[in-house]
Amino acid sequence: MTYENLDAKLINSLLSNGRASLRSLGDELDVSVTTVSNHLRDLEEEGVIRGYTPVVDYDKLGYDVTAVLQLKVEGSALPDVTEKLRQEKQMVSVYEVTGDYDVIAIGKFTDTDGMNDQIKSILTDADIRESNTSVVLNAVTENEQFDLDVKE
Repeated sequence: MTYENLDAKLINSLLSNGRASLRSLGDELDVSVTTVSNHLRDLEEEGVIRGYTPVVDYDKLGYDVTAVLQLKVEGSALPDVTEKLRQEKQMVSVYEVTGDYDVIAIGKFTDTDGMNDQIKSILTDADIRESNTSVVLNAVTENEQFDLDVKE
């Protein structure tokens, strides 16, 4: 096998099974275990692969309320606000965005009372000029990975 696209193929294999052994990855990609190990090490050192983590179904753990917060923030305070949100335990994603709002944050909660308390606490920040909170009714797709494009 040529090594063209090997890294992308390796990543795609790990996306479908993050617990795959080096031997099974080598068999699947038709390369040696040493080649897989070396490429994986390089991808980790370059920061392309930052870790291996389970995909958690929060609903099954009782976190069945998802809220999407949209925030308008005073310009210079954006880094402080996003850092505060990042440190909030139940915020699973925080994005700086373009458009009508500056920040979008997604949180998981066990109930609406807990959600309400945490969001009110966040919104007391004087640097937040405006907010809009939506509660998710149905997660059509969540935590989905996608395969990288590989030229054949």
